[in-house]
Amino acid sequence: MIGKVAITGLGYTEFSAGSPGTSFRELTYEAAAKAYNEVGIEPKDIDTFVCTSEDFCEGYSISDEYCNDQLGAVLKPVQTIPGDAIHSLAVGTMLVLTGQFDIVAVQALSKLSNMKTIPNMVNFAFDPILNRPLDEHYSYVSGLAMNRFLHDGKATREQCARVVVKNRANALQNPVAAYAADLTLDNVLDSEPVSEPVRLLDLAQVADGAIVFVICSEQTARSLTDNPIWVKGVGWSTDSPSLESRDWGNAVSTRLAGDMAYKMAGIKYPAREIDLAEVTDEVSFKELEYIEALRLFEPGRAGLALEDGRTTRGGDLPVNVSGGDLGVGHLFEAAGAQKLMEIVLQLRGTAGSRQIANAHTGLAQAWRGEPTTSAAVAILSNK
Repeated sequence: MIGKVAITGLGYTEFSAGSPGTSFRELTYEAAAKAYNEVGIEPKDIDTFVCTSEDFCEGYSISDEYCNDQLGAVLKPVQTIPGDAIHSLAVGTMLVLTGQFDIVAVQALSKLSNMKTIPNMVNFAFDPILNRPLDEHYSYVSGLAMNRFLHDGKATREQCARVVVKNRANALQNPVAAYAADLTLDNVLDSEPVSEPVRLLDLAQVADGAIVFVICSEQTARSLTDNPIWVKGVGWSTDSPSLESRDWGNAVSTRLAGDMAYKMAGIKYPAREIDLAEVTDEVSFKELEYIEALRLFEPGRAGLALEDGRTTRGGDLPVNVSGGDLGVGHLFEAAGAQKLMEIVLQLRGTAGSRQIANAHTGLAQAWRGEPTTSAAVAILSNK
């Protein structure tokens, strides 16, 4: 990697099932003010801004235009990434590496409580000829995918339920998580059917919140903080957009995105070199599928690793100690930002009661959700 880029400032709001007294502009302002104050800068010091925004998710056309004031970005160059926040981090990293931008702010938010018809909104991502006219709830795709995952013998139904129990319990140690709970396997397995074998508790529930990062060149980072978190690698990939042509048996885009990030970070043996991971668990089985696609566990071994305690907070490769999407809440475009946020807190040693000892290198992975196959991965380090 030519040059070094660091995350120096981090600001975030509490994540909640609803925020009726706060607009998405106010959420952005709260997160931005915290991020800037943390490193002692003002908006005038920032060279450019990267917003993460999808108009459908905010309910406004050109919704990023409503965040410029709150970020302090008026009359400054701003660009919008209609993808996940890890895509935005990748863009911000590349901007710094050009040498033309020294300090970049990266923003992501979710205000899903504003959206009354989320399934109708998500259905716009389906093929308009073949799939959208079916007018089905998008979770049926998760049902098909989970059926294939189980049919291929990659995990048991009980192991998928254990993901829910683990992550909702992890969220009890996260003061900003929206859906912390002490559950049992029976709670999950007996919850309301949604799209068999997917049950209601297998699905992450939506949440509101905002996150802002300040990223800088190496020289500036060292002048702003004594504890920079280095962006060692980023990767992204999209598999087939069609339900009819995708590889249902493998998480191809996550594997390719992970390999891209590993190559940039110089990581040859992910299972040995990654200390903790925050990955998508929007549907319970996805955590198991993705940590295998990321080469953290051999195919078919992730479920057994969970049963053995290896992916718990006290295990040798903790996964989703923040609570993940299931415990924190599903933030759509900001999902990757929440995962990056947790890795930053862990690598700084400021994660409180959920702190992982001796954490030096962390992985954050995000998937844009059904029915897409778009994924992004980032590798962060405190060394």
